[in-house]
Amino acid sequence: MGAVPGSWSKVNVHLRQSEAVQPVESFRLGNGLDVVVVPDTRAPVVTHMVWYRNGSADDPAGKSGIAHFLEHLMFKGTARWPAGEFSKIVAGYGGQENAFTSFDYTAYFQRVPKEHLRAMMDYEADRMTGLAFDESVVAPERNVVLEERRMRVDADPAAQLGEEFSSALFVHHPYGTPVIGWEHEIEGLSRDDAFTYYQRFYTPENAILVVAGDTNATEVRKLAEETYGKIAGTGATPLRKRPAEPDPRAARRVALSDPRVHQPSLRRAWLTPTYLSASDRDEVFALELAAEILGGGTTSRLYRKLCVEQEIAAGASAYFMGSMVDRAAFQLSTSPRPGTEMDKLEAGLDAALATFLAEGPSEVELARARTRLVAETIFARDSQSSLARIFGSALAVGETVEDVLSWPQRIEAVGRDAVVEAARRYLKPDRSVTGLLLPSA
Repeated sequence: MGAVPGSWSKVNVHLRQSEAVQPVESFRLGNGLDVVVVPDTRAPVVTHMVWYRNGSADDPAGKSGIAHFLEHLMFKGTARWPAGEFSKIVAGYGGQENAFTSFDYTAYFQRVPKEHLRAMMDYEADRMTGLAFDESVVAPERNVVLEERRMRVDADPAAQLGEEFSSALFVHHPYGTPVIGWEHEIEGLSRDDAFTYYQRFYTPENAILVVAGDTNATEVRKLAEETYGKIAGTGATPLRKRPAEPDPRAARRVALSDPRVHQPSLRRAWLTPTYLSASDRDEVFALELAAEILGGGTTSRLYRKLCVEQEIAAGASAYFMGSMVDRAAFQLSTSPRPGTEMDKLEAGLDAALATFLAEGPSEVELARARTRLVAETIFARDSQSSLARIFGSALAVGETVEDVLSWPQRIEAVGRDAVVEAARRYLKPDRSVTGLLLPSA
């Protein structure tokens, strides 16, 4: 990606070991729209996705939730397609459609028989510039979002702790604000707020079209030129205006007690660089492996130590995703067995992590983690919709097609010393945030 208008780049991806290499092609239209084509001829269907390089972390101050709110309003129709009409058309084709908002991007997608690809492009191109709705739909849709927040957060103590935990981990950066937004700010979102945000970010220069399925780059380019290509470019890509998160200086703890909690839990996280923000990307690949070794399933270090050997935990896992724009979170999670005090569980977690940092992983653990991560990547490519999401999400945060395709090789190249060094650098007690979910007395 990143080619000048009219240029092409080709790379290859194996969909299955038994199949021929499929070319993944990318190009850019004259108006700045980036396009990625992932051929997959196993079924006569296509997945059509439009990704915008903006998410909740790009919400203006005091307007949290506007990216997600606009995602809802994008289904309220245009002058050409009144609300609900295109959804009926997609359903009539036997297809599916939906959308989602994350911290760094918003995406809209349809999965339909391949002969209807042009109709999908025609609609999304119209929706990119032709959104039209009056004030009457704003308050009802805002109430829908508020009810969504009440159901997902207010009714779930774990989700409530998650918000407080994120706010403690990201004290200045908007990653500490929930994607759906804070309730009191959602209540104030208006039609003008939505359209101002729409006009800023919903432009061809800020969008990525990903088409995966039974098609090819020649066909996609022709259809894209005839639909998206008619949209005039603005001449500039919107800049992400985000405050930088300062490095942590002290350990932080948050705890939430609630009578609805039946299974207590403990989580601990640290800030790390991402593939995009790291001065040394190899560190991020090493952290991917560290997370897999510590908490990647029932053979992982934490599961064996806490669940099998000490029998103090009911479960243990790790989470890390380096594909963010600014900072990533490396998180460990565990929950106690009945009768185990949280202090004992936390001490066990501390000891297991300290041993890992002191000794590092064994070569067997490292080899197993490499194999699992590479296998998961290959299996994900076996799904057409997963392929579209893999490439779209990567490009939306600033990575390239080549980054996606070289990921397995970069993981396989990470050595034991690199894993140890990265873990010791970032997984320090005085940089951690600990979250406790507890039943109230």
